[in-house]
Amino acid sequence: MLAIFHIYLDNVSYSNGIILAKLPEAYAIFDPIVDVMPIIPLFFFLLAFVWQASVSFR
Repeated sequence: MLAIFHIYLDNVSYSNGIILAKLPEAYAIFDPIVDVMPIIPLFFFLLAFVWQASVSFR
């Protein structure tokens, strides 16, 4: 149990920053796209409400 807690603390220390990984230099031009990619599923969630509103929430 103590070993599992120690592993958890080690992982928490790595994940306290916003930037978890940096793209290789060759892919630096895709940084803006990669920054937006986590938001894309939220657009589909909002699209479901817009779609339901367009069909009057049947």
